[in-house]
Parts: sequence; structure tokens; C-alpha cells
Amino acid sequence: MKIHQQHLYKGKWINKAGALDDGNQYQLVLVFGAAECIADAPFYEKLKKDYPKADIVISSTSGEIAGDTVYDDSAVVTAISFNKTTCKAVVTQVQEHANSFETGQHLLKTLQATDLSSVFVISDGTKINGSELVMGFNEDNVNNIPITGGLAGDAARFIRTLVGLNSTPTVGNVVAVGFYGKNLKLGHGSFGGWDEFGHERNITKSDKNVLFEIDGRNALDLYKEYLGPYVDELPGSALLFPLSAKLPGATDAVVRTILSVDENDKSMTFAGNLPEGSKVRLMKANFDKLIEGSSTAAQYSFENITGTKPDLAILISCVGRKLVLQERVDEEVEAAKDIFGDGTAITGFYSYGEISPFNPSSRCELHNQTMTITTFSEY
Repeated sequence: MKIHQQHLYKGKWINKAGALDDGNQYQLVLVFGAAECIADAPFYEKLKKDYPKADIVISSTSGEIAGDTVYDDSAVVTAISFNKTTCKAVVTQVQEHANSFETGQHLLKTLQATDLSSVFVISDGTKINGSELVMGFNEDNVNNIPITGGLAGDAARFIRTLVGLNSTPTVGNVVAVGFYGKNLKLGHGSFGGWDEFGHERNITKSDKNVLFEIDGRNALDLYKEYLGPYVDELPGSALLFPLSAKLPGATDAVVRTILSVDENDKSMTFAGNLPEGSKVRLMKANFDKLIEGSSTAAQYSFENITGTKPDLAILISCVGRKLVLQERVDEEVEAAKDIFGDGTAITGFYSYGEISPFNPSSRCELHNQTMTITTFSEY
């Protein structure tokens, strides 16, 4: 595998990794950038000129990752040349399907083949129900191939996200990249590092990702009791206090971020589903544990690769972590880089949701407030 990486920063293109000696050799290009950088036609036209034969996947972000540094208002371009692996990228519009579940189901069906070994997904982050999208991918995944990725970001605005395949990115797109053959090893790791506190409680009334009641009490009023001085800063302060949720029938808990609150019906809307019967606990930030969590995710992401480090690591971390860590945000990327070393090219972005299995034998899940890492190694 060969990697070429370049970075549009402060209006200038900077070469980050490798040399662009022959752009025709690259089959896949991943672009993570601020909406203001990636939304104009000349930007895409440059990429198509640099990598004329590649599938070019473009996503807006809430911050870009390159090497051991987090950037804003930039675009990180990572081109991949596989030696023995083939890949296929497909795109669909959310509005072309009845719901998010059918969107995921359609994409996996389109990619399905006997030698499909893994899938990487980049989805619109505001027009999609991430939980249902993941359920759709899982529905017909009979071989339990690993599916990872994330939801596009829009800084901290939560207004619109942009995703595109082989074109200037637009609202409402979901892109999935399938990898084929036995020579590519895709690893994954996901970890949070938040502290749980308070009693475990039961969700007694909800509708998909909208929560109404916990333990028979109004959910928003109960939540506000724990916020103290942060209550006047809702909904923004909710990023500091996500929920840990153990869904019915699940053994592992997922983290759910609050997107908005409705004072009229006293409800809270989350970035993923919270079905009735789920067990939930409040969470709060522990800065050192968040950064340690990045190291843990990095270790998980290639623990099944023996004797080598990955060629490429894609770090997808939640915008909530970035807002909490603030000036320490580089530290969680540096923690991952320390695990991988200098031989692994690193890219990624801050997202509105992360997609990854809990472990190699489990199905993929939608996560919030985690550092989720996908690694690529070719043999």
C-alpha cells in the first residue's frame, strides 16, 4: 500500500506524506475538510486532476486530523494505492429511500460480493438517523464483515453537512466503500473514557432517538437536576454530559449525545436511538481518561495484526470530545500517534457520530463521544 497525503491549510497546499509522482496509481482518495474549503467546484477539479483514476470521497467535518495535529478550516487529502486489493465506492441520497434503515440496506446490497472483506462508510450527519443506518447495514451482513466509518460534521453548528463521491459534496449523501480480496486487513477500535455517575435508570418512554421519560419521570426535567449551573447553557452544555445506554438485549453500553431539547414537550433528541427498556446512566468528562481512551482505541485497532503496524489509520472522534478538550484536543491525537509510531499515515476528522463494532466478532454500532479508529494493512 502506498499513501500520498496533502493538506490545504490557510490557502496553501502542503505535501504531508509521500510524493505525487504518478497520480494514476491511486484507487481511493479520502478528503476530510471544512465545508468552506470543500464546497466549491475548483477544489474537486484539482483533486480529479491529481488523482484521475481514483474514487474521491469528500466529507465536511468539525475539525480535521493530519498526523498528530487537529486543524480547523482546512482540508486533508489522503490518496491510497493498493497493491493487491480492489475497492468500489457507491453513493446514495437519503431521500431516495423510505428511511435510514433502507439506505444502509441498499448500500450493502450494492457492494455485496463473495470476496467483500470490509466496508467504510461516510454519511451525512444531519439528515440521517445514524442508528437506523447502521441497523440497515447489519441486516443482511451474513458474513459479519467489519463496517466502520462516521457521520460528517459541520463544526459546532449542526446545520448542514456535506458528503460527495466523485463530485462536489452536497447535503444528504451517504457513501460506502467496499474492499475486496484477502490481502487487506481492516482493524477497528472504539473507546470513550467518560466517567459514569448517578443511579442506573430505565427508559420508560421514547420514540427512536427522542427521549420522553426515564423511570416514569419527565426526562428533560430529570436531566436538568444533574446539570447544576450548566442548565442555562442547554443544549450546548449537553455535550459535556452524554448518556451511557445499554440497549435491550445488548451486553455493551453505547454513548449517546444530546442534539437538541424541546421545552414544550420536555423531550430530548439524541444522535442515536434510545429504545424503551434501555438502561441509562449520566456521564461526565474526565480529561485524562478521554485522552487515555484514544490510546486504548489505537491499541484495539490493530491488536489482531501480528508483528507489524498498520499502513494507514483513520481517526474519527466526536465533536463533543473536541469541545470538551478544547486546547488539549491535540493530545488525544498525539496519544494515538504514540501507539502507531511514524510508519503509519494518519488522517481523520471530528464527527457527529462514529461507526464501528465493539470487537472483531460483533456487529457494527453507532457511537457518540468516542474516539473510533479504522486501520488498514495490506499483505
